[in-house]
Amino acid sequence: MTRPNKASVGLVQPEVFSYYESFELCSGEKLPSFEMVYETYGTLNDKKDNAILICHALSGDHHAAGYHSELDQKPGWWENCIGPNKPIDTNKFFVVSSNNLGGCGGSTGPTSPNPNSQKPYGSDFPTILVKDWVKSQKLLAEELEISRWLAVIGGSLGGMQAMQWAIDYPEQVNHAVVIASAAKLTAQNIAFNELAREAITSDPNFRSGDYLESHTQPNKGLMLARMIGHVTYLSDDGMDTRFGRDITSSDSAEAGGAKFEVENYLHHQGTSFTRRFDANTYILMTKALDYFDPAKDTNNNLSEAFRNAKSKFLLISFTSDWRFPVARSREITDALIHADKDVSHIIVETDKGHDSFLLPIDRYTKALSAFLNQAHVTVPKDLSVL
Repeated sequence: MTRPNKASVGLVQPEVFSYYESFELCSGEKLPSFEMVYETYGTLNDKKDNAILICHALSGDHHAAGYHSELDQKPGWWENCIGPNKPIDTNKFFVVSSNNLGGCGGSTGPTSPNPNSQKPYGSDFPTILVKDWVKSQKLLAEELEISRWLAVIGGSLGGMQAMQWAIDYPEQVNHAVVIASAAKLTAQNIAFNELAREAITSDPNFRSGDYLESHTQPNKGLMLARMIGHVTYLSDDGMDTRFGRDITSSDSAEAGGAKFEVENYLHHQGTSFTRRFDANTYILMTKALDYFDPAKDTNNNLSEAFRNAKSKFLLISFTSDWRFPVARSREITDALIHADKDVSHIIVETDKGHDSFLLPIDRYTKALSAFLNQAHVTVPKDLSVL
């Protein structure tokens, strides 16, 4: 196998941003310092006005495109959209993708050593909110000497970060792309997240979150949490088309132990997830999802929350996404319209469910490409200084 190819950003190397000052979180707790792992694709131009920030979702990380080695079989999680002549075109844009604080991709999180004890933070790692991630990403922007993002883009939990950027730092975001997201979770969504957390914390190896000290891993609970989550990311029609009632082996069926293809798929997804993800991080990320609610500070008035935003917005939703349905994007769109903001909403027909935002669906990628191409030719001339 040869890497790179013309359709990819090719071989990429993660970088580390080290922040040596105290970082205060929304909870009031402080990290004495932190590290944030990130990757960049493309070239920052002389005016530094072509930078795009990619915000990852629950199980994502900084590795959004390209490959880490010549032998790497698996590209970044958004390889479909980031690269030369792709919707997020690295021939035009300088793309930054960071691993959120609390993550397990190398940024400071529950698996990192607590400077007070030199043991892994584990259960002592503080609560992180979407506002905290945006605040830390702003520090990364300062480090990279980017005074304004041409666009901030994210799907699902990443879309929440894009909205928070537009709200918290309106002068520093020209365009915000919010994909398959919501302004706040419904009770049902929170319930699914709690089921996943309960699966993890009920695992005997969880040990109150301090499993790394005991050299154990709550893999059974984390696997189950991922399986629960994955079912909600797919649609009924999509699962039926892909798996139906196919059985992996007629022998097992005759023996009364039939194993359906969909069961195999879920077990594979759950098992592979335990090899790359941390249980405390999963709990932390799902709680950040639950707590996100920018209208909470404006008397539950979402339009008022967006009042000072200056971005142009693109909302994208998918018809079969029942975890973050079209109605949730409509709520955001309506709030932006009422706040007199420039907003477009694209609804994409697909049976792929919530995971559609990761897939190369033609209407979706064309809409994203058109929006960013227009952004590229209408860059403001009065870039502010951080």
